[in-house]
Amino acid sequence: MATLNFSHPLLLTLLLTLFVQYSLSSSDSDRVAELLDLQSRSPSGVIHLDDQSVSRFLTTPKSPRPYSLLIFFDALQLHDKSELHLKELRHEFGLVSSSFIANNPDPSSPSRSKLFFCEIEFKQSQPSFSLFGVNALPHVRLIGPNQTPKKSDQMDQSDYSRLAESMAEFVESKTSLVVGPIQRPPMFSKNQLVVLFIAMLISAPFALKKVIAGETLLNDRKVWLTGAIFIYFFSVAGTMHNIIRKMPMFLTDRNDPSKLVFFYQGSGMQLGAEGFAVGFLYTIVGLLLAFMTHVLVKVRNVNIQRVFMIIALFVSFWAVKKVVYLDNWKTGYGIHGYWPSSWN
Repeated sequence: MATLNFSHPLLLTLLLTLFVQYSLSSSDSDRVAELLDLQSRSPSGVIHLDDQSVSRFLTTPKSPRPYSLLIFFDALQLHDKSELHLKELRHEFGLVSSSFIANNPDPSSPSRSKLFFCEIEFKQSQPSFSLFGVNALPHVRLIGPNQTPKKSDQMDQSDYSRLAESMAEFVESKTSLVVGPIQRPPMFSKNQLVVLFIAMLISAPFALKKVIAGETLLNDRKVWLTGAIFIYFFSVAGTMHNIIRKMPMFLTDRNDPSKLVFFYQGSGMQLGAEGFAVGFLYTIVGLLLAFMTHVLVKVRNVNIQRVFMIIALFVSFWAVKKVVYLDNWKTGYGIHGYWPSSWN
C-alpha cells in the first residue's frame, strides 16, 4: 500500500496552494451569494452598505474580486437642497439597478453576479466616505474587480444631466457588461387608464354637444388671448431652459444660510427667478406694444394718444434697460446703443 509523504517540501507547498485557492474561491462564492440575497430583498435591487459590509465586500477580499460594485453616495440631510438633486438621482440610480436586473432575469447568469448596485449613506458610514475620498455630492463610483476604493472610476459631474441613461452608459463604458434599456414605470397604472377610459366614454356625448353648439373654451376669445400671453411669457422667460437643466428658482447664500440668492452672477448658470424677472419685463413691453397697435390707434383724442404713447415708451425703455443691466452684470460684457461716441 502506497502512503503519502507530507514531509516532502514540494508536495506540502502544492497542497497548501490548493487549500488557499479553494478557500478563496469558496469565500468569493459566499460573498456573491450574500450579495444576490441582499439584492433580492431590495425593491429596486440596490444594496445598502455600511462600514462593516464595505469591509466584507471590498477591503477584506483580495483582488481580483469576481464582481464589480457601482456605489451611489448619499446624504439624507442634503435631500432638501434642490440644487444637488440627490433625491432624484437616487431614484434614477434605482431605475438603472432594476433595469439591469430585469434585463438579466436569471440570477445564475454570469452578468447578474458580476455587477451589483449599492448605496452608502453619509451619516451611517462616514469612515466609508473617507475610505473612498468622497468630499462632495452627488458622487457615483464604480469599483472593478482589480481596483481599490480610492483608485476606482468616478462618474463625471457633467454626466448626471441625462440621469439613468448616463449612469448606464458609464457602467457599459467601464465594464464589458450591458445594462440594457432603462425600464421606467408607466405614467398611469392599468386601473387609472380604465377609469380614464370610462370617464371619456361617459363625457363624450356631452362634449360632442358642446362642440356642435360652439360653446367650448376653444371658441372663447379670452381663452386664446390668455393662452397667447402665457406662452409668450414662458418663452421669453427661458422656462424650457430651466426645465431641461432642472435649474432651481433660488439658492441659499453660502456665507449666510438665512439669505436666499435670486440672481446668480455668472453666465454659466441661470436661476428660475432670473428668467421669470426677465420674462415679466419683456411681457410688459409686449403688452404695451399690443396696446399701442391695437387699442390706442382707435382712440380719437390725439392728446390722449400722445400721453399714453409717451408713458408706454418710457416704461418700455425702462424695462429693456433693466434687462440689459442684468445681462451686463451676469456676463461682464457691456451692451450699449450705437449712438455717437461723444454721447457716451
